[in-house]
Amino acid sequence: MHAVGIVAAAGSGLRLGADVPKALVRLAGRPLVAWSVDALRAGGVDEVVVTVPSGCRDAFAAALPGDVRLAEGGASRTASVRAGIDAASPGADVVLVHDAARPLTPPDMVRRVLAALAAGHPAVVPVLPVVDTTVVVDDDGVITGAPPRSALRRVQTPQGFDRAVLASAYAALAADADLTDDAAVVRAAGVAVVTVAGDERAAKVTVAHDLALAEAQVGR
Repeated sequence: MHAVGIVAAAGSGLRLGADVPKALVRLAGRPLVAWSVDALRAGGVDEVVVTVPSGCRDAFAAALPGDVRLAEGGASRTASVRAGIDAASPGADVVLVHDAARPLTPPDMVRRVLAALAAGHPAVVPVLPVVDTTVVVDDDGVITGAPPRSALRRVQTPQGFDRAVLASAYAALAADADLTDDAAVVRAAGVAVVTVAGDERAAKVTVAHDLALAEAQVGR
């Protein structure tokens, strides 16, 4: 089974207070995107495509190994993943889509996604249980309900897919659609998505506090 990883790295670094794209922000001296690429490869991915912001190809090329393929991302995550699929090797059997901002994703988590794909599941996502009480509120901020936590999960990446299934789901999606993740894209096409165990270490770096926590983990 030939696996290609698509790393979505076209986001800005505004919420991190950075003056470079978020994926180029450094963690322990290395760009976040370099950590994420290494995690995919250590977990068994054969090739990697990184979707980059317009005009930033040279900066990403300097930060990554020469065999990483670069593709210009779009204005949304959905558009960027489309570009990554187009740039992937046509011989790939499965695709793993990963956030560049999840730098400390353990390779074992990648392997769990790949194993589920190898077992014949067309779509796989890693998840974690919800431990806090979660409520529904109306437009005025008034609580209207509290769904039971037992059925709720937090979704992480990398999310894995049969390559033909993912490409077909994106082809059927409206050009201006902007869904929150790739599992939503295949679910919109009627594909069942199974889950595997996620990992707290695969937390997403979004704001400066997240980066500080990641630095603390690396420094342990």
